[in-house]
Amino acid sequence: MTDKTYDNYVKEMQRIADLGYATALLNWDKEVNMPSKGAGIRTRQVATLSGLAHERFTGDSFSSIIKELSGRKNDFPQQQKRNIELTAKRHDRATKFSTEFVERNSRAVSEAYMAWLKAREANDYSVFKNALGNLIEIRKEEAEIIGYENHPYEAHLDQFEPGGTVPHLDELFKDVKEQLVKFVKELREKEQVEFEFLHHHYDKDKQWDFGIEVLKLMHYDFDAGRQDLSPHPFTTNFAPTDVRVTTRIHEDNFGSMTWSCIHEGGHALYEQGLPLDQYGLPVGSAVSLGIHESQSRLWENNVGRSLPFWKAHYGLAQKYFPENLGSKTAEQFYKAINKVEPSLIRVESDELNYHFHILIRYEIEKGLMEGTYSVEGLDQVWNAKYKEYLGVEVPDDKRGILQDIHWAYGSIGYFPTYSLGSFYAAQFFRQAEKDIPGLVGQIEEGNTSNLLTWLRENIHRHGSLYSADELCKRITGESLNFKYFMEYAKKKYEGIYG
Repeated sequence: MTDKTYDNYVKEMQRIADLGYATALLNWDKEVNMPSKGAGIRTRQVATLSGLAHERFTGDSFSSIIKELSGRKNDFPQQQKRNIELTAKRHDRATKFSTEFVERNSRAVSEAYMAWLKAREANDYSVFKNALGNLIEIRKEEAEIIGYENHPYEAHLDQFEPGGTVPHLDELFKDVKEQLVKFVKELREKEQVEFEFLHHHYDKDKQWDFGIEVLKLMHYDFDAGRQDLSPHPFTTNFAPTDVRVTTRIHEDNFGSMTWSCIHEGGHALYEQGLPLDQYGLPVGSAVSLGIHESQSRLWENNVGRSLPFWKAHYGLAQKYFPENLGSKTAEQFYKAINKVEPSLIRVESDELNYHFHILIRYEIEKGLMEGTYSVEGLDQVWNAKYKEYLGVEVPDDKRGILQDIHWAYGSIGYFPTYSLGSFYAAQFFRQAEKDIPGLVGQIEEGNTSNLLTWLRENIHRHGSLYSADELCKRITGESLNFKYFMEYAKKKYEGIYG
């Protein structure tokens, strides 16, 4: 049985999605291919498309459809009801903003991105400061328009982690400080593992070819995607049939490209596994960025940094880089790639110190939103926190406050999802080991297909049908529990560091 109003809703949502994905394609091109002189017109093009999508989504015709469907949502089956509920929530949020605000925000994001690129090239935060300040003021304005329960930060957090609150994050990072800090301190006192061979010269072209091989080992579908280079690795999607990843390559760091490929490959596998028949609808998208990040971190750390994975594939790495890896065993390589040591760069951090990087960003973002911090002197705040939490001196802005692209996009509230993702990943992988007999042995034999099937069945195919908490409970029988990450970390790193 069909419902004419719901059918019209689907058609309109897919048209709006078409505009959104056309905008996403322009943004992908901006970061991968666009010549520098194209920035001005590209900013206008993106703003125009964003405005058109907003007008269509908030117009009287579509508003009437949403109002009617919301009034009888309980008449629909679960999937359709969920689409209606999530669209109504998004619609309520969107109708709070004028087209002028949407276009102003789009321009500010485009300008901030280009300013960030120039600032990184100049290694000078001051080049980015004013554009960032403009974005922060827009984010403050946005929070007041949307409203929030505990803290203006929540208005933005909800976009990435629906239902997330500042008290919950404060409690989470309290656990990080009380449990993870102590454990990492103990590891730092142990004798360090050999790792220097990972920082010898690794040819750029060979790294690229190796990265493609690794993505294929993960079952990333190149008929439904591609990989390119960009200043900051990212994944973008236009449909489950077109999901693209980027990486970056440093010839003196084997890990930079390798972990970018595996991390973004994990994101891409999630997107390629979403229900295609729900294109343009909420259920056809990821439930939250915390869950999204769980997929990238599971592949990057629970699989990609495991000894079984490299027992299966270390020969491939030796084939590409015999000069550096030929005399090293898989066990030596495994220990090296899991070296625990404070670092300046978040994306190149080990998986334990990583969460201190996120803590720093969370505290700064909260401070910006509540007015404790301003963009003036923010680089000094950043440097001080790196000294406090990681014990490292920040030598310059490029390796400091300019290292991430997120603030150039205005993505306040995004960073905490990285820590959430790691904790979800540990809990999910533990359950997968229970559900798939001999999973670790399969990975050691080079077989990750059963793991991917399990992820497809339990996570990917559901899209946003369930909330993140509901999904976690369906899979593991309980809500997110930090103890599983600590159990995973202790078992792994006590083995590495004796």
